[in-house]
Amino acid sequence: MKAGRKILVNVIVIVLCALFLFPIYLVIVNSFKNRSELYENIMALPSKLSFEYYGNAMEKMDFLRSFGNSLIVTIVSILFIVLFASMTAWMLVRSNNFFSKLIFNLLVATMLIPFQTLMMPLMQEMGWVRDTLHIPMLDTLGGLIYMNIGFGASMAVFLYHGFVKSVPVSLEEAAQIDGCSKLGIFFKIVFPMLKPTTVTVAILDVIWIWNDYLLPSLALSSKANRTIPLSTAAFFGQFTIQWNMAMAGLTLTIIPVIIFYLCAQKYIIKGVAAGAVK
Repeated sequence: MKAGRKILVNVIVIVLCALFLFPIYLVIVNSFKNRSELYENIMALPSKLSFEYYGNAMEKMDFLRSFGNSLIVTIVSILFIVLFASMTAWMLVRSNNFFSKLIFNLLVATMLIPFQTLMMPLMQEMGWVRDTLHIPMLDTLGGLIYMNIGFGASMAVFLYHGFVKSVPVSLEEAAQIDGCSKLGIFFKIVFPMLKPTTVTVAILDVIWIWNDYLLPSLALSSKANRTIPLSTAAFFGQFTIQWNMAMAGLTLTIIPVIIFYLCAQKYIIKGVAAGAVK
């Protein structure tokens, strides 16, 4: 019975994996086909492996510029999210008073608010900041980074908050007795111990920010500032869709995220469990 149950579980896992990987298979396979071959059978393998459509897709997407924009937005946003969220969580845990608990609960509550309910008021507010205070919040990478930090901070604080509780206060007290400043205690004692959670936050935010389409589509309007997801929209016209080049463009889009995830995946379960349970 146990052997049969194990076989059944393995079969179910294989079937589920195949279902989840099937869309990726369709994207990669059809990125090598011409349009006529694609419409004949989307599931069949291509008759020949040609990277012609990848070259055309990169040219139409202005891939290098879009890739650079996405890279800047993603890296800078994550650096600030990790820095601000870790420091905020540390101070909230160590303060441990009514106001710190209130602030933490408010941050957690913001995770329940769908972005779609905020996007129009957000754009109106950013437009007011641009027109009144003359701070370029719209159609700039800096403005998009600022908004990413705001939307990513709550989840990061939540994860860091749980992990900081496991950091012994005695280590900080010993460092303080030795004359270490508050910033020194954080960066030399506390922050290095938060590595699993830091990697987890980075992985989750890379996947979110790199693939985000809705917020950049609202905040960015010029072609020079387009990110990778926005550049893929060039293949979807009003009357025609270039599916083969679109598939090639989507493949180019997901490759960096997959590489990053494979390099750091061993930390994600450990970090999520530590941040949510402890």
